[in-house]
Amino acid sequence: MKLDTQLGEYNLAHVSAEAQRLERMGFDTLWSFETSHDPFLPLAFAAQATTRMQLGTNIAVAFARQPMDLAMTAWDLQAASGGRFLLGIGTQVKAHIERRFSAVWDHPAPRIKDYILCMRAIWEVWQNGTKPNYAGPFYQYKLTTPFFSPAPIAHPRIPVYLAGVNPAMARTGGEVADGFHIHPMHSVRYLKEVLRPAIDEGAKTRGKHVDDLDLTAPVFVVTGETEEETRKVGRMVKEQLAFYASTPNYRAVLDLHGWAAVGEALNKKIRAGDFATLADGVSDEMLHTFALVAPPDRVPQLLRQRLAGLVQRTSIYFPVPKTDPEAKWQRIVAAFREAG
Repeated sequence: MKLDTQLGEYNLAHVSAEAQRLERMGFDTLWSFETSHDPFLPLAFAAQATTRMQLGTNIAVAFARQPMDLAMTAWDLQAASGGRFLLGIGTQVKAHIERRFSAVWDHPAPRIKDYILCMRAIWEVWQNGTKPNYAGPFYQYKLTTPFFSPAPIAHPRIPVYLAGVNPAMARTGGEVADGFHIHPMHSVRYLKEVLRPAIDEGAKTRGKHVDDLDLTAPVFVVTGETEEETRKVGRMVKEQLAFYASTPNYRAVLDLHGWAAVGEALNKKIRAGDFATLADGVSDEMLHTFALVAPPDRVPQLLRQRLAGLVQRTSIYFPVPKTDPEAKWQRIVAAFREAG
């Protein structure tokens, strides 16, 4: 199992140094997010500053762009990184696609499947010089000239990771993706009983198995050197869990554990603008279900044990603090690998 990390530095003047620091710590992959910053620009800097670590998006919002947009950006990052780029995409939710990105939202699972197939068709033309002839239910690629086609690259097979929470998107990932980004608000039970079976169902449509995909799951970790520090981290994780649990699209995870009413109550708090008490709606039982709570010296081993046989990659949800010494995380990464 690989141990990845999240990018916490989006100031382009400092990304290169931060990427080098994380690579020295020993992490396998550096993932960027699309929240308040572009997810691709920092990885262009990281690609030039590193030599070993893989670089990927977790995630870039697909429906905010057309397939050609992502195909071109991914192609350039794959070339710049020497084949180390992983394209992680997600659909986002209807409200954000329509009201934040001014884009189209309909039939998300079939549309994202078509999106991925269209991107792959574009890459095929660029690499092999074939005539474009892709026509799907939502997207098409039938026109190009040499002027609009980049040169072939050394590593044209760009892995595509699809993100999802619900069974329909997991099945779609199994059908067409190379990897699957599991949402941080997950439980081991949800992985075993819902997501992996759904991914496997989709994978079987192309003669594959769930374990033929590269599954990655970030995990909330509650730890600290003191009881007070652990309490503060626990509160921070509860706040993040409460935000996710308030979203109806993520309700299936709560439903499995009998916490549907909790999600509804949290949604009402969000609608009322009550962010100050949001974390109070997440019980300690929920915290221990969705997060790993352990002393620092036990985290690497328990993190690996938690997901053994379920995923190929994991990471701690929050980025490495800027003030943490490199040696500390070198020990954590080494201990994680030794636990295997």
